[in-house]
Amino acid sequence: MSEEKYNVGLVLSGGGARGFAHLGVLQALNEAGIFPDIISGTSAGALAGVLYCDGNPPKEILKMMKTNSRLDYMRPVLPRDGILQISGIIKLLNSHLNAKKFEDLKIPLIVAATDLNNGKAVYFSKGDLITAVIASASIPVLFKPVIINKVYYVDGGVVDNLPIKPIENKCKKVIGSFVNPIGYEKSTSGLITIALRTFMLNQAKEAEEKSGKFDLLIAPAELKRFGFMDVDQADELFNVGYKVTCEKLNKTDLSLFRSAGAGK
Repeated sequence: MSEEKYNVGLVLSGGGARGFAHLGVLQALNEAGIFPDIISGTSAGALAGVLYCDGNPPKEILKMMKTNSRLDYMRPVLPRDGILQISGIIKLLNSHLNAKKFEDLKIPLIVAATDLNNGKAVYFSKGDLITAVIASASIPVLFKPVIINKVYYVDGGVVDNLPIKPIENKCKKVIGSFVNPIGYEKSTSGLITIALRTFMLNQAKEAEEKSGKFDLLIAPAELKRFGFMDVDQADELFNVGYKVTCEKLNKTDLSLFRSAGAGK
């Protein structure tokens, strides 16, 4: 039996630097008077989601995240459990998050991560925020797993890159933002490139498999031309998400997605 607690739910996929497109999606939705009542996100989607749910407008989040270079986000380290550090994202969250726990957020958030020990998706919605978001964004091989209560967690995209499951029966309408389309890759050499490409291929099928579950799914094909680590293309990625969402909304009955709180 469906228990619809929220009017609009928003699901944000993983996708590395392409996650900047989520901010463009949010900007277009807000301008159209659509404000999600709950967000579920994986990896880059969890990062965009936590900053938005903390009360930051999409364009302000873009400014926050643009202050970091690629090296700030991912620094090489001596390999053991991972070959890069994720310290830049930790610093970003520590600097800009007002909420320290899920319960402190202005909008409810669910963060998907992968329980590496038991091989299943886990959805965090209570307790420490930063640890859960970092776990959700820890791509296997590239980053060290995050240990929570003696369990090893890695990127939620390993098993659930478009985490609609925890909210699909709780919302009257569900919108999805998928930013991980697969296109031609000229170079497939180098450990990092191969690891990322393999990871992305595993994620790419989810938009097609889950499309029927969404009332509105935004999946910009143009994002194929951007790399997983193209953080220097933040503005262009934002604009792609914004443009495609505006085009979708122009063909949509917006009244179905607006609530009494629209315009807040």
